Amino acid sequence: MSKIAIVYGTSTGATEGVASKIEKVLGNAETQIFDVARVTVDQLKPFDFLILGASTTGYGDLQDDWDSFLPKFKTLDFTGKKVALFGLGDSSSYSDTFANGMAVIYEAIKDNVKIVGAVSTEGYTYDDSEAVVDGNFVGLALDEDNEFDQTDARIAAWVKDLKQYI
Repeated sequence: MSKIAIVYGTSTGATEGVASKIEKVLGNAETQIFDVARVTVDQLKPFDFLILGASTTGYGDLQDDWDSFLPKFKTLDFTGKKVALFGLGDSSSYSDTFANGMAVIYEAIKDNVKIVGAVSTEGYTYDDSEAVVDGNFVGLALDEDNEFDQTDARIAAWVKDLKQYI
């Protein structure tokens, strides 16, 4: 069984809450959650599966703690590791930059690691997102402001898909 690290960046606590839900649905004793504001690259080295979560702030910006950590994170040796992404956004007020924070992480690491867990855009309401590549979100996109009633089902379906890689 893979050692799993869930690394989240949060400004309001919503992304931390989603990270906890993902951990619970995974049900893997080898899972640890880290706040990106308090983690080091060395702490992540022992993990072979990384689940990275970020909120989108302002007009499509990456959450501040991730913004500070990402340059260091890119130096991690990703040999033998897999990464899955999840991102929070506001599909109503910021419908043209929905979950763009997740896209920033994706763009920074996509050439160095196998990224798994793409999610269909079907069933989402938004206008545009940089997190959509080849017709799918690069990870799990969630809207805790407007579509919170869909979060649990989306997490369950996503984790079920991820388990083939773990």
